[in-house]
Amino acid sequence: MGSGASANHQSDSMEAADSSIPRDKDFGKFQFGCEHYQRRCKIRAPCCNLIFPCRHCHNDAANSLSDPKERHDLVRQNVKQVVCSICQTEQEVAQVCSNCGVNMGAYFCDICKFFDDDTSKEQFHCDDCGICRVGGRDKFFHCQNCGACYAMGLRDKHSCIENSTKNSCPVCYEYLFDSVKAAHVMKCGHTMHIDCFEQMINENQYRCPICSKSMLDMSHSWQLLDLEISATEMPVEYNFKVSILCNDCNKGSKAMFHILGHKCGDCGSYNTRRISTPQDPVSETE
Repeated sequence: MGSGASANHQSDSMEAADSSIPRDKDFGKFQFGCEHYQRRCKIRAPCCNLIFPCRHCHNDAANSLSDPKERHDLVRQNVKQVVCSICQTEQEVAQVCSNCGVNMGAYFCDICKFFDDDTSKEQFHCDDCGICRVGGRDKFFHCQNCGACYAMGLRDKHSCIENSTKNSCPVCYEYLFDSVKAAHVMKCGHTMHIDCFEQMINENQYRCPICSKSMLDMSHSWQLLDLEISATEMPVEYNFKVSILCNDCNKGSKAMFHILGHKCGDCGSYNTRRISTPQDPVSETE
């Protein structure tokens, strides 16, 4: 018993000594982390004083609590302490471990208390957003009206909606502003996750779920509808006009009733809705 305890104590001492040996800054890179980030530290959540691999892991656990009153999110800027995954030393937030000398994250932001070893994401901190973004600083601009970072290709080419990303995705209802999923800005200016956008397109849903405007250039589809409608004659009892409102240009007009659709008299879109009951039948022309 005594010799075994002594051996265990010696082994523990050797491990403690090994943990304090200065390491190369890249030691252990890509070997630690969670499903969200590859990093060489864990964070102590100040809100509940528990240790988690990252804030998303904390939020997943905290928002799964049985008591709704106890559910909460971690404010990333409030993190003060981290635990090195190499030597297990708890310390104040910093990029380099104060004990073993490794970089706890190849990318580090002292404002967001954010660590990540995968720099291929091209992370950068946006002062206007107040958080870190991915994709490369030179590839994005911050729109002051929308309150978000957009790809350079959208500069002066998108409809501004104030704080457009500070809302939930209209499809999956996840908060967009700090979501780790890529977002897509539609022609109307509303935003949703790009995965949700693609899912809607794959299911032949082309209207924005918020404002009902067309999410794509539908001109080719409207041309096909023109041909189908001209080739599909309605019975005489359906020869009447209806009042319609266009979802795309927001203008009202009248159109001959047709089971396949009603064309806007201003912009030519079939993304319309009826806003009146049928009028008197229109007499047939010889």
